[in-house]
Amino acid sequence: MPLHVFVADLGGTKCSAATVDRAGRIIRCRALPVDLSSASGPIHQIRQLAGEFSGGKNPRRAFAAAAISVPGLVRKNGTVWAPNLPGWNRMPLASRLKRSLGLRVVVESDRNAAILGESWLGAARGKSDAILLMVGTGIGAGILSGGSVIRGAHELSGCVGWMTITREDVLDAPRLGELESLVAGPAIARIAREQLLKGEKSRLSGLDPAQITARDVAAAARQHDVLALDIFNRTGKFLGFAVANLVSLFDPEIVVLGGGMAAAADLYLRSLQRAMLQRAQPLAAKRIRIVVSKLGDKANLLGCACLAWKSLAET
Repeated sequence: MPLHVFVADLGGTKCSAATVDRAGRIIRCRALPVDLSSASGPIHQIRQLAGEFSGGKNPRRAFAAAAISVPGLVRKNGTVWAPNLPGWNRMPLASRLKRSLGLRVVVESDRNAAILGESWLGAARGKSDAILLMVGTGIGAGILSGGSVIRGAHELSGCVGWMTITREDVLDAPRLGELESLVAGPAIARIAREQLLKGEKSRLSGLDPAQITARDVAAAARQHDVLALDIFNRTGKFLGFAVANLVSLFDPEIVVLGGGMAAAADLYLRSLQRAMLQRAQPLAAKRIRIVVSKLGDKANLLGCACLAWKSLAET
């Protein structure tokens, strides 16, 4: 049997691929902008990467299996709904890749793949009850309970961005979800722009408001900018309320913070923990650990590798 599996993490803007051995060592890795020229563009891209990584061999001879994570819903019939990928309402991804690569192919949502990666080789290693909270352009959670991924009746468990955590009327809540509207990366940038337009003074004042990103706000906060620090304190408070709900519902051993906003966790972790302790079930709150992912964007790839190797053991 080949010594490696082929894995890919398909996002809304980036496609990463890797070859991984049984111990979880990433042998080769590459990332490209996603081909959004057509509905089939991302599939062709994954096939091309598999061919490139196979070193001239047929993929079925180079890899033991393959697994792909996607930014959306994977139905029980194997079709994928991914709203950020044009034409992906019922994309039969697994069957199309299996046919073209000649491999066993597993497809999983990115949030579920990520918690599996963290529980295999990351901060949740060895934990049977763990949650990975992914905060970036959007918000989602991979939930492991009793060693199994929580999926829900419609494969929609973990849509944490839709949590209601405030009594405020949130304009974008019906479209994006309340939590996502308040604390995701675009929300942080939007709030900064709104405050600047109201005349608030900040290191961000010299930037074009339309071009401000969450990364700009984080950079200003690290320079002790009052406006930016206030935004991240507020972000931490609302995330803390969300984590409190997750802790009270699932009683996990650990909550891992991942996604693009994890890089700024030093700016909001303290306020997150404080808000969580105020609102979560007291006994569970005292025992929970909240940590930042060390796997970063490799969590999805490693989770896919875990699934690929496990699929072979199940045959």
